[in-house]
Amino acid sequence: MGVSYKKLWKMLIDKDMPKMKLCREAKISTNAMAKMGKGEAVRTETLIKICKVLDCKIDDIIDYNED
Repeated sequence: MGVSYKKLWKMLIDKDMPKMKLCREAKISTNAMAKMGKGEAVRTETLIKICKVLDCKIDDIIDYNED
């Protein structure tokens, strides 16, 4: 099983928002951002914080794949 954050990265590009700005505004750790960069799972709380900043739903920023 795996999680893909490609939708999140595309959204950040579309909004012209650097990853570090998202970290600051969502008040998430750089460690969480690094985990997402590696396609690793992060806490739901982290995803909710990101969604609040980006004004979106969780399924707008991640995909779940069974592989």
